[in-house]
Amino acid sequence: MSTEAPAIRLSEVTKTFGAVNAVDGLNLDIAAGEFFSMLGPSGSGKTTVLRLIAGFELPTAGTIELFGRDVTGTAPFDRDVNTVFQDYALFPHMSVLDNVAYGLRVRGMGKAERRERARAALEKVRLGSFGDRRPAQLSGGQRQRVALARATVVEPKALLLDEPLGALDLKLREQMQVELKEIQRDLGITFIFVTHDQEEALTLSDRIAVFSDGRIEQLGTPAEIYERPRSPFVAAFVGTSNIFDDALSRRLLGRPGAHSLRPEKLSLAAGEPPASAGGPATGEHVAAGTIAELVYVGSVTRIFVDLDAGMRVVVVEQNDRHRGIPEERGRRVSVTWRDSDLVALGRANAAAPNDTTTMTH
Repeated sequence: MSTEAPAIRLSEVTKTFGAVNAVDGLNLDIAAGEFFSMLGPSGSGKTTVLRLIAGFELPTAGTIELFGRDVTGTAPFDRDVNTVFQDYALFPHMSVLDNVAYGLRVRGMGKAERRERARAALEKVRLGSFGDRRPAQLSGGQRQRVALARATVVEPKALLLDEPLGALDLKLREQMQVELKEIQRDLGITFIFVTHDQEEALTLSDRIAVFSDGRIEQLGTPAEIYERPRSPFVAAFVGTSNIFDDALSRRLLGRPGAHSLRPEKLSLAAGEPPASAGGPATGEHVAAGTIAELVYVGSVTRIFVDLDAGMRVVVVEQNDRHRGIPEERGRRVSVTWRDSDLVALGRANAAAPNDTTTMTH
């Protein structure tokens, strides 16, 4: 990641729509060459921030700088950014090559030069031999790459992507996640990616901003966001978490405050826990419970356990040849976790979706 001045800087940016604060006093720096994702549920403010950076919306208050230049009131066409939307908006009557060259044509570039630039852009997205085709002759992933080529051929300093993979099926979306990261690395420009899909953000990003109610709930690397969530909202929204509220933390953990524990950090054993199991000396906690439900999802099984202490937790076990116990509903089990895997949660900008086990897609 570059150590230069920020590619994009938002300072005390607020955007209101009537009585609603869509963006609330946002301060954010995005580095040159960074793959930066804005993640959050619908209505969290992430798309409004993208539109403010693009110039499609103007802030109610605050300033926006692009590469050291104040563009707060500048029109979209006068900013060194380009945007890729979910629907791609390709011209169906034009060839792929002419679609990619269109932005250069609007800028007055000669035909020979713009076609040469468009061919080079198609080569970068591995569609060099597709220039004569029409968009209708392409797959969804190929149309997405054409949209990327069209957006980058004009050489923007930053590319804004508004949920560009949302229309693709699961397998193609997973494939395009890898390709999109490779394209960004090859181009070396700043990508700002908006998504509500936490797995997509974790896969692609150098850093992630998790949004809630127009504010950033947490900003960090994918590992920081997942492994050390700072609030119940982040723990619940990003991945699957077992969240212990203050009362359960005091009763089960012997400590005050809310805590998060990822399902893969728990382990199961058949039967009741031995009287000597766990404790401060081992740094482990053991709780008795009953299997309530099992969900098979291919590579793993999610096992829901009702603890005797009054909380339902989810445990994830790999479906390999070393499965821990034969699981079935109603079986008595012991659930074990380590102190070092517990994450203390601070106060949130927004409440977690649930007080206990929370699952997202």
